[in-house]
Amino acid sequence: MTVVTRFAPSPTGYLHLGGARTALFNWLYARHHGGEYRLRIEDTDRKRSTEDAVAKIFSGLGWLGLDHDGDAVFQSRNANRHAAVAEQLLADGKAYRCYCTPEELTEMREAARADGRTRLYDRLWRDRDPADAPAGIAPAVRVKMPVERETVITDLIQGEVRVTNDNLDDFIILRPDGTPTYMLAVVIDDHDMGVTHIIRGDDHLNNAFRQIHVYEALGWEVPKYAHMPLIHGSDGAKLSKRHGALGVEDYRDMGILPAAMRNYLLRLGWSHGDDEIISTEQAIEWFDLPAVGRAPARFDMEKLTSLNGHYIRESDDGELVENILPAIKKELSIEIVPPAAQARLRSGIPELKQRVKDLNELAENSLFYCREVPLPITDKAAKLLDSEALKNLASLAISLKKLNSWEIAAVETCVREFAEATGIKLGQVAQPLRAALTGSTVSPGIFNVMMVLGRDEALARIGAAGKK
Repeated sequence: MTVVTRFAPSPTGYLHLGGARTALFNWLYARHHGGEYRLRIEDTDRKRSTEDAVAKIFSGLGWLGLDHDGDAVFQSRNANRHAAVAEQLLADGKAYRCYCTPEELTEMREAARADGRTRLYDRLWRDRDPADAPAGIAPAVRVKMPVERETVITDLIQGEVRVTNDNLDDFIILRPDGTPTYMLAVVIDDHDMGVTHIIRGDDHLNNAFRQIHVYEALGWEVPKYAHMPLIHGSDGAKLSKRHGALGVEDYRDMGILPAAMRNYLLRLGWSHGDDEIISTEQAIEWFDLPAVGRAPARFDMEKLTSLNGHYIRESDDGELVENILPAIKKELSIEIVPPAAQARLRSGIPELKQRVKDLNELAENSLFYCREVPLPITDKAAKLLDSEALKNLASLAISLKKLNSWEIAAVETCVREFAEATGIKLGQVAQPLRAALTGSTVSPGIFNVMMVLGRDEALARIGAAGKK
């Protein structure tokens, strides 16, 4: 048997963290077993489904690197197939037409709730002669659910779960206007797509008890179910925006790397011993459902950013430069970062990436390498560039021009010897020098900065500072 999983989001909003984790687990399970991972857009709610939400789902999954097999399926395009199956169930006596009025259904629900019953429909039309149907009522179609014994599911995460069949409604599969409901459509689409394993949030567990009977009524093989606990906030409450939960694209815009996000989502409810840093290749090799926990996972933004910092430090320097160039161009209001500035950026990234936790911070800290002379100077840096400091920098520049080698050791020796010769502390030279070269009081090691800038650029910046 070829394993086939699917991710089936509704395009009614952004791709949230829970959906992204569901997609990841389905993708990993399929890749681990050499199977297929499919994507289905459940857009039957035409009033709430939007093209923008569809685009964000594709964009978010693409950013995460979760490529699907085959074409994406749009559930709304299968409506005729869904309706035909409902008619088949009617013909086979596995479903029936319900002529209840909205007022009757309201009374049933209120009476059931008052009695503490979970089954809200009293099966009024299950065995009633359609000839008794009132005039002018368009019927809905309901599936005939079993009324005795239990429904038992051996869930690959939750274990054995069961429900008494008398608690299950004869739910609607075709609305009075002829449109299929989600409960019918999802079963048909999963069957037609050859889905063998349904991995989703445990908020769908109640649906599974109902959907399994549609499979059986149609004589179709029931897929394996695996219902994972939901993600909670750090306070144990259901995850929401107040916990920092946003759309996947928002985390991309915050400077999170997709590899870091995959690693973080993987560890939300799944474990492999004490391993915390898990590559995608390792995840595919190790992932399986028995290691998914039954308790809700807790989202922690601090842990995500810390993990992201690790991935930034381990990333290829050239890829990091490509990642931050758009932000640099936007900040500097330029269309192209000059080649010389890009070269400085590539040379300076190894040091810069050691101190940041996201790409936005890396881009911000890299700006000084890409700015043109004269540099903007922060207020704190400007205070360091008083007349005495500028006089010292001018004298230092003369010594720097005479250097035969522009390497860190040579530059550092020159600056230290200058400080010693003039009888001032090294910091009284190095701090104004940092202000002149970067426009700030904070930067990587100043001698590393000087090497990255190169002789001509460093001297040009020192000279420009003296003209302010």
